[in-house]
Amino acid sequence: MSKQPLSFQPEHNHARCIHDALKTARALCSERKQRLTPIRELVLQLIWQSHKPLGAYELLPALADAGFNSAPPTVYRALDFLQTQGLVHRIASLNAFIGCPHPGPSHQGCFLICRACSSTVELESAPVQNAIHSSAAHLGFSIEQETVEVVGLCPNCQNTAQREPE
Repeated sequence: MSKQPLSFQPEHNHARCIHDALKTARALCSERKQRLTPIRELVLQLIWQSHKPLGAYELLPALADAGFNSAPPTVYRALDFLQTQGLVHRIASLNAFIGCPHPGPSHQGCFLICRACSSTVELESAPVQNAIHSSAAHLGFSIEQETVEVVGLCPNCQNTAQREPE
């Protein structure tokens, strides 16, 4: 069995993820001549505090606590910027956002979402994308956008379910 992704490690410390995500975001925005404003940086930091997708309304209290305008349009503008820059992905089925672990190259998201604890992992999706594109081409379908979201149980929740008495 391969090594568990960080989000499936129960004792994982997110400080390293946050540090790396902010460092990468600053470098990418500088390279692209985009402004990573304090509110955008805070939203990205909040998104990376766990490996669980967060909705815009879940971010509002932390923005208010930090002294920012906590109106929904403010957080949606920040999320839109972060998504446009490839720093976060939107999980459509949850109407929530999660940090992108490899924001450099443009790519489509493919996610494993735990239905019990909400931990989410982004997969390296080239094989999945190739299969989707091949099937679509075979049917004469032109893909404009794709996101694959697979719901199940992470290893931690599977282990918990196995230990619970019936």
